[in-house]
Amino acid sequence: MSSPLHTLAGESDSEDPLAALRAVAAMHLELIRHEAALVRKARNLGFGWQMIATALGVSRQAVHKKYGKR
Repeated sequence: MSSPLHTLAGESDSEDPLAALRAVAAMHLELIRHEAALVRKARNLGFGWQMIATALGVSRQAVHKKYGKR
C-alpha cells in the first residue's frame, strides 16, 4: 500500500501543470498534518522543544510558537 504522499508525489509529475499544482498543494497540507502529528508524538514521548526544533531545522522559539499551545 502506498502512502498519500507517495501517490501525490507521482501526481505532481503530471504533464498538466494545474493537476501538478493541485498535487503539490495537497502534499503541502499532508506534510503539515504529518509534521504536527510527529511533534505531538515527540512531546508525548518526552522530547523537549529544543530537540524537536533541531530535528526540524528551526529555532526552539519557532517550534514552540507553532505547536506549543496545541
